[in-house]
Amino acid sequence: MSGRSSEVRRLDALVVGAGFAGLYSLHKLRQMGLCVQVLEAGSDIGGTWFWNRYPGARCDVESLEYSYSFSEELQQEWVWPERFAAQADILRYINHVADRFGLRPFIRTDTRVVSAVFDKVACLWTVESARGEVFKAPFCIMATGNLSLPRVPDLPGLETFRGNWYHSGLWPKDGVDFSGRRVGIIGTGSSGIQMIPVIAAQAKHLHIFQRTANFSAPAVNRPLTPEVDRRHKERYAYWRDQAKQTSFGISGHPPPTKSALDATPAERNRDYETKWDTGGNISFLYAYNDLLVNAEANETASEFVRTKIRSIVHDPKVAELLQPRDHPIGTKRLCLDTGYFETFNRDNVTLVDIKSDPIVVVTPTGLRTKAREFELDDIAFTTGFDAITGALFDIDIRVEGGSRLCDKWANGPRTYLGLMTAGFRNLFMITGPQSPSVKSNMVASIEQHVDWIAGCLQHMRDQCAVQIDADEAAENKWVDHVGRVADATLYPRANSWYVGANIPGKPRVFTPYVAGLDKYRQICDGVAADNYRGFILSKAPVDQTQSRQA
Repeated sequence: MSGRSSEVRRLDALVVGAGFAGLYSLHKLRQMGLCVQVLEAGSDIGGTWFWNRYPGARCDVESLEYSYSFSEELQQEWVWPERFAAQADILRYINHVADRFGLRPFIRTDTRVVSAVFDKVACLWTVESARGEVFKAPFCIMATGNLSLPRVPDLPGLETFRGNWYHSGLWPKDGVDFSGRRVGIIGTGSSGIQMIPVIAAQAKHLHIFQRTANFSAPAVNRPLTPEVDRRHKERYAYWRDQAKQTSFGISGHPPPTKSALDATPAERNRDYETKWDTGGNISFLYAYNDLLVNAEANETASEFVRTKIRSIVHDPKVAELLQPRDHPIGTKRLCLDTGYFETFNRDNVTLVDIKSDPIVVVTPTGLRTKAREFELDDIAFTTGFDAITGALFDIDIRVEGGSRLCDKWANGPRTYLGLMTAGFRNLFMITGPQSPSVKSNMVASIEQHVDWIAGCLQHMRDQCAVQIDADEAAENKWVDHVGRVADATLYPRANSWYVGANIPGKPRVFTPYVAGLDKYRQICDGVAADNYRGFILSKAPVDQTQSRQA
């Protein structure tokens, strides 16, 4: 191949992605004495928090929770400035971690992986970059992230637009000044809800093109005082342990024990008001124990938020358009905002309902719906990602002379524990499909997965095993279990990116495991304790006699 690098790097393990998952994988595996290389498509580390630099970007998990727990020294020394950290502060933290633990020499940036091929005889993964660089290792760990392949809608005429267009997940590093500009934002999901109040304060006029209204709760963000920081750090080990006992992997929110239907309307209103004023999505969804499993109970919370929207937004017609009525609250990610609904009271903000009046074409000077034409200087897409599986499909992952991952998953992902997929030996996924992933504190889920993978590799070393695969029967049982758990909740009622609804042609399969990170952790620990039940371990590339099956 023209331009191919003649150098072939031979390693013990390859990690694809240098976000939270990739960095911790590198640190953990190097502690085991393994020769590891991380390959990162971006020009620097950070993953999601490197690419998503849009105005207002911040985490919806509290800073003191959305951080690594593997180092007590790191926990104690780092100071978060706000309750919910902004993108820049999270990226600063990630860079601090890389420097503090000496990880940078083992990370290759500007290295987009295009293929990963497993040789069953040699027991090696061969990974190739877009520049033709070749890396070989017996183990390949996909730390590619759940929200890392941006989706730009296929709008006719976009290439003719003479203004500037941006995507929230590919935002320019130096930022964008919208002062005096006519701006159109397409999409009102989490990124849009965070971005809209900030851009509205700059733009000459902001048109917000909404297809689907989303629920959002106030973040009630604030600076973290030295006293709050000190008190939390004094009991960090306790809070981390408490987080492990919760469904979302977040401490400070005891699981509720009461049904919404057992409370009087006055009691419910008081409880919801308290949660609303406290801020945070987990807090609100933890008002009662049946908000995500009982439609009648959920409707009490949904209607409370709709009432809030009506009370905040002055124009009744705009308020009506902003009230979600097509999905139960919490079945799409419950957004957090700072002044989102209030933004629609500004004179320079217009809401456009593209469900009733869809976009037809992007023109050189703006865009046109069926009924109207809009003159725009800039367009910002907040249309999300090809979530959970998209980044994996962006790489040609296959077994030499055998299966391709995209073919195996053509009707939806199939994994065992979200960690491996049968037929692809020595390929691990961090927060893969059918694990808690996006329905949990991602850093907590990442640490749990990396720790489990490291323990598995140590077990293989102790047993002189060179290959591991998921047993197909165990995988089938797990896929069935994940589906049954989801069907027992309200989650599948939403046409969300959890089921791939934002990607035309993508199979509609509810992907996350929603029984809770606490229960999932127990399952994974039990599998490991039972000699890695459901996995096949081999002592030689072609010898399947020394194995353990489900």
